[in-house]
Amino acid sequence: MDISLLFKGFSVGLAVAAPVGAIGVLCIHRTLTYGRFMGLISGLGAATADSVYGGIAGFGLVALSNFLVDRAFWFQSLGGLFLIYLGVKTFYAKPKPATIEEKRSSFSNAYFSTFFLTLTNPTTILAFIGIFAGLGLVNSGNNYQEALLLVFGVFTGSAAWWLFLSFAIDRLQKAIDFGNLRWLNRLSGVSIITYGILALSPFIKANAHF
Repeated sequence: MDISLLFKGFSVGLAVAAPVGAIGVLCIHRTLTYGRFMGLISGLGAATADSVYGGIAGFGLVALSNFLVDRAFWFQSLGGLFLIYLGVKTFYAKPKPATIEEKRSSFSNAYFSTFFLTLTNPTTILAFIGIFAGLGLVNSGNNYQEALLLVFGVFTGSAAWWLFLSFAIDRLQKAIDFGNLRWLNRLSGVSIITYGILALSPFIKANAHF
C-alpha cells in the first residue's frame, strides 16, 4: 500500500474545496448564524460529494464520468434553481433554530443541501480528472485498495478545509459583535441567489430566442 496516495488525495481534496463559492457562502452564513457545528456539517456534505466525484475519477470510471459531464447542462440548471431556493430561504431565515428538534432537522438539511449542490456540478469531475491525470493518480490497474486510499484522502482534505473555515469564522464571530444578524441573512441570501442565477445563465441563453 502506497501511503503517499493518502497525502496526495488530501492535497487534491483541499485544493478543490478551498475556492470560495456558493458552498463557502452557505458555510460562512450558517456558522455565523447557527454556530460552528452547523457550518462544519454543511462543509462535510460538500466533502462527501467531493469524495464521490474523486472516486469516479480515481477509479477510472470513464463511462460514468462522461455520462455526468454530458448532462452537466441539466445538472447545473437544477443546481441553480436549488441555489435560488436556498438564497430566498436564507434571505428570510430566522437568526437561530428555536428547538432541539429544529436543530436536528437543520443539521440534516445543512448536510444534504450542500451534498446535493456539489453533486449538481458534475464539471467538478473534470477538475479531479485533470488533477489526477496530471499527478498520475488515475487507477488503471484495478487496485481498489489504493483507489480507496486516494478517495479517503480527498475526503479528509476537503473536510479539513471546512473544519478550518467553520472554526475560524466562529472565532471571528466571538471576537466581533455582529449585532442583529438579519443583515447577514439578507447579504448571504442575495449572494447565494446571484450564484444560482449564474449557474442558470447557460439555460437562460439557450432559451433566449423563444
